Amino acid sequence: MVAASAVVIGAGVSGLTTAVCLAEAGLDVRVDTDRLPGATTSAAAGAMWVPYLVGPRDLVDRWSRRTLAELTALSADADTGVRLTEGTHESRVPREMPAWGTVVGALPCPPEDLRDGYVTGWRYRAPLVDMPRYLDHLRRRLERAGGTVRQCRYDTLGEALRQAPVIVNCTGAEARFLAGDPAVDAVRGRLVVVENPGIDTFFCDDTPGAEELTCICPHADAVALGGTAEPGHWDLRPDEDAAREIVRRCTAVEPRLAGARVIGQRVGLRPVRTGVRLTHERHGDRLLVHNYGHGGAGVTLSWGCAREVVDRVRAAVGAT
Repeated sequence: MVAASAVVIGAGVSGLTTAVCLAEAGLDVRVDTDRLPGATTSAAAGAMWVPYLVGPRDLVDRWSRRTLAELTALSADADTGVRLTEGTHESRVPREMPAWGTVVGALPCPPEDLRDGYVTGWRYRAPLVDMPRYLDHLRRRLERAGGTVRQCRYDTLGEALRQAPVIVNCTGAEARFLAGDPAVDAVRGRLVVVENPGIDTFFCDDTPGAEELTCICPHADAVALGGTAEPGHWDLRPDEDAAREIVRRCTAVEPRLAGARVIGQRVGLRPVRTGVRLTHERHGDRLLVHNYGHGGAGVTLSWGCAREVVDRVRAAVGAT
């Protein structure tokens, strides 16, 4: 086992990004995880920059702006899996543009540009992330900074606190059990990945109160089609009926998807909470930092939250 001055629990996008930031700040970092990056909820994401199922608004605004800048910079390197992509959010009922629209310079869609059945919308350009490639990039970046990844499972935070002077809890929905936090719940999300028939712009149905999610996230050779938002469901097994319904909804919006070959299904658990928990506490000579509860915005908040973790660790260690 590699000794570490900081251990991050969890290898999703929040855990890996936090580990990268700590390692690049000069700490000896190890990521301990029961699921390797490719098996995490993050690997199942679409994924694009957009604040979704997360609060509080003031902190989300700060963290998401910082992450937007980081992801935009990363988009200059194709190997990261991040690219700036144009697309639309559209609504079937009249509504105001969400507050985050101003952050990405979103503009109203002319009526003739709206999809059938939609009455308002806005177009913008933002990072779209091929998550399997991006998680590989983060792991490589961590290893270049001297960090390591170890597969293991903790049943209690007390076990983890014996591992290093600094522990960072990035366990997502599992924080409900590991941290004993009943405010955390899982909102299951399903995606279907199909071959890309030539789509290069994203689409999201942003109708308030819509019972179903419809989103289309194109990547180089594939398109991620979503999706579902099922509170309280923890079962990660694929569902063929749900997959067919997702494809049907997305094809109704984008007819070019008709007949696209299905590559696979992705299922993940969004860690929804009343608000992101980014706090720290002392346990004797050990520092425990919590960084979880990012809802459907793990990618969107990842760098902003990770940088704040580094700031908290520096301040706390410097005070000892």
